[in-house]
Amino acid sequence: MSFAREASRAIRSTLVLWVIVAIIYPLAMIAIGQIVFPFQANGSLLQNSTGQVVGSALIGQPFSSDRYFNSRPSTTSYSTADPKKDDAGVLRTGVSGASNLAPSNPALMERIKGKDDPDASKKVEGDFNRLKTAGVQPTGDLVYTSGSSLDPHITPEAAIAQIARVAKARGVQPTQLETLISQNTDGRFLGIFGEPGVNVLKLNLALDKIKG
Repeated sequence: MSFAREASRAIRSTLVLWVIVAIIYPLAMIAIGQIVFPFQANGSLLQNSTGQVVGSALIGQPFSSDRYFNSRPSTTSYSTADPKKDDAGVLRTGVSGASNLAPSNPALMERIKGKDDPDASKKVEGDFNRLKTAGVQPTGDLVYTSGSSLDPHITPEAAIAQIARVAKARGVQPTQLETLISQNTDGRFLGIFGEPGVNVLKLNLALDKIKG
């Protein structure tokens, strides 16, 4: 009888704990998230001026047009590979991460500095030269990828370095862009952790709202 009682008690305890941790707790967290933090709980999705969802504030996007502030490079193209040209299998695997190339690796130096070659198909412009040609003073985060290659932020310095190019392309005053950068700069967490960063997608959405 003692064994049967202990077994019954163990089974009841297991069922009670299962209901608490597998049903009640998850549902409570979902409810709290939807009520208190609905924006974050639903993926921090951002919409354009027409109400269309264009991305998440948590994941970067590639921007290369002179009319927009450019993101930092990504070894995974921010997981937006062309389905017809997905040689790296980004869309199939959903991988993210840095290239893990050492600072002295010729492949990394080639991507940043470029490579001259008589064969035009083998010539590489390089991120450094591309930025200089566009009139942008390269900063570290504009030529190096982030650890995840999905970072949505650039440094305020990297954004400021692009002001002249964007202002010229859009026909707006640089002071307007300086204000936008300031408004879309995230400060340090709790005022002490991390470094300030500019969310590129948020900045470009705000940019589309001003008239040039």
